[in-house]
Amino acid sequence: MEEMVEQVETLLEQGDINQLQDYLNNLHISDVEQLIDELPEHAAMFLETLSLNRAVNVFRILDFPTQERIIKKLSGKKIAELINELPPDDRTALFGELHGDTVKSLILHLPPNDRKEALSLLGYKEDSVGRLMTPDYIAVKKNWDVQRVLSHIRRFGKNSETIDVIYVIDDKGVLLDDIRIREILLVAPETNIIDLMDSRLIALNVNDPQQEAINIFRMNNRVALPVTDKDNILLGIVTVDDILWIANEEYTEDIQKIGGTEALDEPYLDIPLLRLVKKRVSWLIILFLGEMLTATAMGFFEGAIQKVVVLALFIPLIISSGGNSGSQASTLIIQAMALGEVTVADWWRVMRRELQSGFLLGLTLGTIGFFRIYIWTLFSNVYGPHWILVGLTVGIALVGIVLWGSLAGSMLPLLLKRLGLDPATSSAPFVATLVDVTGLIIYFSIAVLIMRI
Repeated sequence: MEEMVEQVETLLEQGDINQLQDYLNNLHISDVEQLIDELPEHAAMFLETLSLNRAVNVFRILDFPTQERIIKKLSGKKIAELINELPPDDRTALFGELHGDTVKSLILHLPPNDRKEALSLLGYKEDSVGRLMTPDYIAVKKNWDVQRVLSHIRRFGKNSETIDVIYVIDDKGVLLDDIRIREILLVAPETNIIDLMDSRLIALNVNDPQQEAINIFRMNNRVALPVTDKDNILLGIVTVDDILWIANEEYTEDIQKIGGTEALDEPYLDIPLLRLVKKRVSWLIILFLGEMLTATAMGFFEGAIQKVVVLALFIPLIISSGGNSGSQASTLIIQAMALGEVTVADWWRVMRRELQSGFLLGLTLGTIGFFRIYIWTLFSNVYGPHWILVGLTVGIALVGIVLWGSLAGSMLPLLLKRLGLDPATSSAPFVATLVDVTGLIIYFSIAVLIMRI
């Protein structure tokens, strides 16, 4: 990469546009994308220099903030060429992110039919399958023979998003089946399409959430899936490259939310500092206010702490153990929900499993805690003559707190999903804060019962 950057910088200094064009056109698309990352100030020039087809292929794999910066610097002619050549699904994704006034001006560059198509796709919900689909596909009738199908593909296949799969429709546009191209190529030309149909059709609804489409692609190993409306009319297709892009965005957003921040929506190094602070500060304030309740809980048990000061030594241990178990459970359940392994209907199975695992985990930590106090007592009198009671208090409290942390961490994502919210917002810090406060109450309540204070 360093060698490429040096070569391009040399050509830029020399002002040799023709040689720069030849050099860029001979690079892989991914290499040009990396050059844009390394030399962002020249990104617009690179796209102006590239051949149109390669410029489009580079533009469509860039992240949105980079696309937006480039559009502001491109000439009107180049913008029109790019917008016209972008596949409908990529164009819709771009329009969906841009400001309304910018979209209006860009849509004017499209011919009437494409303009109507773009506005139609933008009419679907932002996170629906309709925003991902492209109307560029090959559809045939069931009474056609293979020879006619191949002729149809030669005529219209160039503008199709993919010809790996051919879709069979009736006279009203109702989707009947999909057939892989190799099945068509390996039979005699006079074979009728109806003889190749197996009715093992998998389709997406245009209003389905994009997350559901990701799961269906994952489970069915398809390069493309058809998209239909409620009447099973074929509207378009979604290809796996778009699904991979959306899955990556979903994963990034979930990781950021699990970390206790709002989704950044743009690369970390590109987001303005004040906006970065704004996205992080709200959760920090909420968590800070939540943590202040720990002081309230400790104040309630102030008398117990004064009588047995040694109990205060184990507060960090108690807090961290409960928070860690809750964060573990929360992360595992959120990931399982994202993969479709767990749904809200599985709440009882999840609870039963976390009751068992939480108890065993708590028992393990509680046993370690007790023996730690026992071993320390052999060499020190720091825990006093009632060290056994202290050890039992810490051990039993750890069982209860780790069990509670596991339950809270596993149930919160399911509860939020049931309420129609994003499960990722039950982030690890949020669960940890909740368990911190309740963990102290559990700890001192057990201390009062065991030590009679």
